[in-house]
Amino acid sequence: MQKIISSILYIISLLILTLSLAQNFSDTLSSEPLFQSSLEDNISFKNKTITAAELGVTKNTAPPSGMNAKSYCLIEADSKRILAAKDQNNRMPMASTTKIMTCILALENGRPDDIVTVSDYAASMPDVQLGMKSGDTFYLKDLLYSLMLESHNDTAVAIAEHIGGSVEGFARMMNDKAAELGCTDTNFVTPNGLDAKEHYTTAYELCTIASYAIKNQGFLDIISTPSHQFSNCSGTSNYQVYNKDLFLTSYDGALGIKTGFTGNAGYCFCGAAKRGDLTLISSVLACGWPPHKTYKWLDTKKLMDYGFNSFKNVTLSADSVLSPITVYDGQCTSVRLRRTGNTSFSIPLTKSDTIKICYEIPDCLTAPVRQGDIIGYENYLINDKTFVKIPLAAQNDVKKIDMKYIMHVMSKLFFSM
Repeated sequence: MQKIISSILYIISLLILTLSLAQNFSDTLSSEPLFQSSLEDNISFKNKTITAAELGVTKNTAPPSGMNAKSYCLIEADSKRILAAKDQNNRMPMASTTKIMTCILALENGRPDDIVTVSDYAASMPDVQLGMKSGDTFYLKDLLYSLMLESHNDTAVAIAEHIGGSVEGFARMMNDKAAELGCTDTNFVTPNGLDAKEHYTTAYELCTIASYAIKNQGFLDIISTPSHQFSNCSGTSNYQVYNKDLFLTSYDGALGIKTGFTGNAGYCFCGAAKRGDLTLISSVLACGWPPHKTYKWLDTKKLMDYGFNSFKNVTLSADSVLSPITVYDGQCTSVRLRRTGNTSFSIPLTKSDTIKICYEIPDCLTAPVRQGDIIGYENYLINDKTFVKIPLAAQNDVKKIDMKYIMHVMSKLFFSM
């Protein structure tokens, strides 16, 4: 009996010792990220669909019909979302809407009190013209009103030569700015838009250029001015120019912008209007030829009416919790992600629009992972077209398991015994 009792006590002692060591091992290992269990569910990234109606959008009207323009486009100025379009990516001549780019470059690269000297070439430009003479001088600020209000071709060349050194140099500046704005189907040859081979844009890219230009307050001040009076620097000649943009005075919320006409381009117009938090940009190219001068105003009004009557700006925020991603061969078993860049944005929606949130995320990663590495994207699609891509980056480093790390863990286990 004594031996039996002794054996039972020995076994109990071994069990107690084993449990004690196991607890020590567990406590030791639990301090290492590799052996820590996450309290969060590792839920996979799930795509989500939201309708505009669920976001409170009730507007919905029929798209414009009976348009005259061969090519047209309507966008919302901030998001650049296309709201209505026809052949918006076709390369087309754009006549004097070219001067939108001429004006914005002059504002960005010149000073109001710059003195512009008129060359023989500038003075030789055909109608429409200010009537400046070779050798005459003007302040740049005055010539910008001549450029935009009455579309004077001699003024455009004088400005181009002053800012760019030559028409060719200024054209390079125009094309560099177009490329900077993401315009790949635009090419400038002249600063005034007179017909020239390889001088073209698209209805969409003209809207893009205009949406950039109206962010400049000086540009807005010029295009909204009814008239401007000035003289040359010597005071020997006086001029008064009047705004020829009928859209500016005939449409509620109109900001104006620029008309154009050549025999090759037909009537053109690029306009902007703002109501509430919605700013729209429209362009109509090849919108009739004489005697149909009014077609451009009719088409622009149809586009603007459609935009304001059908769309509402909605703010979307990317604020849902992002799941961790499993990491193999790492000193941690997972890594959390964070959104980079803008996570809140506005977009114009109509009632029938559908928003999908989709993820480009790998199922797992292999160490090492560096903090800030772009792991994937959170994509927002409007009617199955990608609108916003939000990069998702690693929140922290995950080092690869190496011999140094193994020896570190083993030493902790040994000294915990």
